[in-house]
Amino acid sequence: MIVNYRTAALVIDCLRSLASEAGVPEARARVVVVDNASGDGSEARIRQAIETNGWQAWASVLESKRNGGFAYGNNLALRAALRCDRPPDYFWLLNPDTVVRPGALAALTEFVKRHPRAGIVGSGIDDDDGQPWPYAFCFPSIASEFEHAIRLGWVTRLLRAKLVARRMGSQPQTVDWVCGASMMVRREVFEQVGLMDEGYFLYYEETDFCRRARRAGWEVWYEPTARVMHIAGQSTGVTARLAVVPRRPAYWFESRRRYFVKHHGRLYGSIADLAWILGFSLWRVRRRLQGKEDPDPPKMLSDFIAHSVLWRPLWKPDAEDGLTLIHR
Repeated sequence: MIVNYRTAALVIDCLRSLASEAGVPEARARVVVVDNASGDGSEARIRQAIETNGWQAWASVLESKRNGGFAYGNNLALRAALRCDRPPDYFWLLNPDTVVRPGALAALTEFVKRHPRAGIVGSGIDDDDGQPWPYAFCFPSIASEFEHAIRLGWVTRLLRAKLVARRMGSQPQTVDWVCGASMMVRREVFEQVGLMDEGYFLYYEETDFCRRARRAGWEVWYEPTARVMHIAGQSTGVTARLAVVPRRPAYWFESRRRYFVKHHGRLYGSIADLAWILGFSLWRVRRRLQGKEDPDPPKMLSDFIAHSVLWRPLWKPDAEDGLTLIHR
């Protein structure tokens, strides 16, 4: 399934790459594109592309009445599929800015079949220039927040075991969490732990979901033989390689705060915020003293403080979390 917001051309490219993967009878796959109320004609363009290219047998479009974010869009399609008489065994979540390499679907499916405790499997990722981006991830912590903010070599070496981004090899490995741009989820995981948390508009939702799955006893794997090209940040600009770095959107800070308070509590989240603020402040001083260029989004420190756990109210679960279990 693919969640689209104003990236119709990229979705069509993704569907084209899936034609030889999902669009063959032996694959027995179906692709659902959820249009998150784009309002720019995306839905019509994608429907037209499906009809023009003869993809109707395996691809369809589901219209959302509002842009509720990545988890919300995926959950729309997941709820419908899980309530079918014969729901799919596996669900492949793809970003709209991905292009699937030949054999990726088969590689992920076969891997899940061979590993009965593998609840979530992430694919290998290539940059848009074709170079491998060989990373999976450890869960964020107080130490990793400080390391990421201070950007100092000896601190990184000292806290190597706590780094979030983990460089992977050429063999499958178990990890804490994988990139949500391309991850396959076993149906039983949704049935046991619930859907994705819709309290995250964008970012941290896959981290949250992998943590819940691991807590329930499922394994999360990185499978590098399944390759997917990902053009990062095309919908948001947050991770895109841009000449001018945009201001970090409020939903990024809100998702980060939600993750820490939900999984660690307000005290831990406050200490994690203080660690980041200290590290980032030291980095900003060092950057000026050394005359380094400024790579950071505008108002990053003030925006972070304004959205910190220190000032914001406690996170509370609500009806939009998407955590309800599916009963058939």
